[in-house]
Amino acid sequence: MNKAITEGLQLMPPPFAEGLGVWSSGDGTPGSDTYEGAANAAFVPADADFAGCLEMQKTSGTQQLRYMGQTPLQAGCYLQIKARVKAISGNLPTVRMAAWAGASGGARVTGLTEFGSSVTLSSYGEVVEVTAIIGAGQRGGVDMVWGTAPTYAHVGLDLTGPSGGVIRIDDLEVVDITSAFLRDMMSMVDVRDFGAMGDGITDDTAAFQAANAAADGRTVLVPAGIYLLSGGMTFTEKVQFEGNVTMPQAAIFSLTKNFDLPNYIEAFGNEQLAFEKAFQALFNNSDHESLDLGGRRITISEPMDLQAIVPNITSFAQRRHILNGQFQVTGDTAWESDVVTSSATYSASNSRTLTAVGNIANIEPGARVTGNGVGREIYVQSVNLATQEITLSKPLFDAEGTQVFTFTRHKYVLDFSGFTKLTRFVMSNIEIICSAVASGVLLPPSGLIFHMKDCWINRPRDKGITSHGTGCQGMLIDRCNFLSDEGQSLAQDRIGIVVNANANDVKLRNNRATQFRHFAVLGGSNSTIIGNHFFQGDTATAGLRTAGILITTSYCSTTITGNYVDNCSIEWSNEHSATPDFTTGFSFAAMNITDNVFLCSNVAPWFGFISIKPFGTGHFIGGLSVTGNKFRALESNIDQVDVVDTTFAPLDMTRGKDVIFEGNTFHRINVPSYNPLVLEHAQNTAASTWVVETGGQLPFGGRARVCSSVVATSRLRTGANVTRWATPYVDLEQGSSGDQLHLNWEEPLYGDVTVNVSMT
Repeated sequence: MNKAITEGLQLMPPPFAEGLGVWSSGDGTPGSDTYEGAANAAFVPADADFAGCLEMQKTSGTQQLRYMGQTPLQAGCYLQIKARVKAISGNLPTVRMAAWAGASGGARVTGLTEFGSSVTLSSYGEVVEVTAIIGAGQRGGVDMVWGTAPTYAHVGLDLTGPSGGVIRIDDLEVVDITSAFLRDMMSMVDVRDFGAMGDGITDDTAAFQAANAAADGRTVLVPAGIYLLSGGMTFTEKVQFEGNVTMPQAAIFSLTKNFDLPNYIEAFGNEQLAFEKAFQALFNNSDHESLDLGGRRITISEPMDLQAIVPNITSFAQRRHILNGQFQVTGDTAWESDVVTSSATYSASNSRTLTAVGNIANIEPGARVTGNGVGREIYVQSVNLATQEITLSKPLFDAEGTQVFTFTRHKYVLDFSGFTKLTRFVMSNIEIICSAVASGVLLPPSGLIFHMKDCWINRPRDKGITSHGTGCQGMLIDRCNFLSDEGQSLAQDRIGIVVNANANDVKLRNNRATQFRHFAVLGGSNSTIIGNHFFQGDTATAGLRTAGILITTSYCSTTITGNYVDNCSIEWSNEHSATPDFTTGFSFAAMNITDNVFLCSNVAPWFGFISIKPFGTGHFIGGLSVTGNKFRALESNIDQVDVVDTTFAPLDMTRGKDVIFEGNTFHRINVPSYNPLVLEHAQNTAASTWVVETGGQLPFGGRARVCSSVVATSRLRTGANVTRWATPYVDLEQGSSGDQLHLNWEEPLYGDVTVNVSMT
């Protein structure tokens, strides 16, 4: 920046050859004495060193020389006053550049330093250059720091020291030296000034480090070019990128003062690479807790192995957070699932291990296992090549012996499976667009409290969020949206699953999932499922429906509250048990289904909203509360809301306890369910044994095992119409299904009673 050039400011005083009438011996203000005709000053037209100069004899303590013209001052502009002088004879004086500070209107601005550093002349005939700088800011090298109040100056010099000497002064110069301060003024340090080449060949690591060290609070500028870094680089100052950086994959690039994805994209010029380098830095610098994607879309052409991006870390237990961006999948073949078939042996006594696994080198952790006797959503947690053994995410219910299993490894946009353990990882306001070719997120094999909130997973090919181990322990999924690509398929033909979990304490809250095969497959206990809406209908008439929530543990200690269960069911099984026959324990227990909305349309009449599916014999209900729910069918009625799937075994209805089925409402349900059940029985002909039918209203085909009261609601009479005050005794569990009561009277009677009966 040079104001004389860019704005045409007149900075230079006139040469002495034009006359001494504009050169004051005072402060330079109008009316001050000049050197025109002065006895101690004269213009010398010829000199060996100066083309023309002022010769002056020092006659006072401080001999002043000031140009009476106004040299303009502007904020942000720095002026250098310069003079060449030499001693001719007599005492050797001291010389300093000086100026008078004037404000608009001609007043002097007081309280300012009005001279520069002094230079003492030491010999005769030696030319000495004396300089000083005037400027508004307190910057290195500025002699007269004047702020913004002065608008002009009367520039010149002072002679101090002993009097009597004669000196000659060349024409004064005033130059705009602002460019010398631009680096400080613009708060920017250019890596090229420290040796960076930006040719993509020369190692610029040392130059980057030097520029960062010199910045000291200023911004480091990386101008256009390709900058090769041979190792890691940590910037402790802000960085502005016009060029791009290239470096080894394992080298860490950390922007501590502007750590967000847009800056990494500027640095590397590629969205996926930029995310990978930023993710790497997220795990390698304690200054980084969150990676803000800045609302940017990251185009992903192949699965991201997130641990491979951070090869120096296999386990991490500090909170880390990715937020505010979008991953967009492109390509096809890179996302194809790897399918391996192998013979292996299974024993219930070693319930989570496959042994003697053939072709094991081709089987990856995270692969889904299918085969005879294998429950839904069973995965390979780990592979031991040395022993040819595979650790499974859950036991198999009926796979004893040796058989051929199929291992299908889906491809995920974000694959955390390479970490051994990952704790307290958070994703928020992230959209993953799977484009029907990729799955969403694969969790690490172990860890705690993976949290996804306010996220979208759109059109996953197979899975939304997959756990192949215990990395789902304490998992939180909050306010997320999951959109299927299978909306045109019949419900029974769909394959997509939103989320599965194997460990305990999972919380699914206020999510929405549309037209998947299952919303959630939960293999642990103590789960909380609150406020979700999952819709799985199709266009078929009398169509089939799949489970929205699939609980695979008999004693589950699970709460399902306030959900909208739309054209799907809650299925409760024990398929993740190596010994599915009941021997001891609680059987199907500790389930609470409360205040949900259940809705179905165009379904087969045998569809049920709540299904229990034992995978072994001897099971019973040991604790179930179904209260405050709204059950409704559209278009056509369904038989009952609760069913038992006897594909593998029935429930033992002669056992069980603590079943509560009350406070619900039923619309277009042929047989509502209640427990306890209050019946009104009308006996129209006198009989000593009254057969009371429960009409299938006890849940899950329950037996009439308890009668807590029998109350006559009309006059009890004999066949001769004689009133009797009588009390019957009750025979429980009568009839072929045990769902009848027999009321036995002392003599044949008829009349009306209300009976309170329950299945437990």
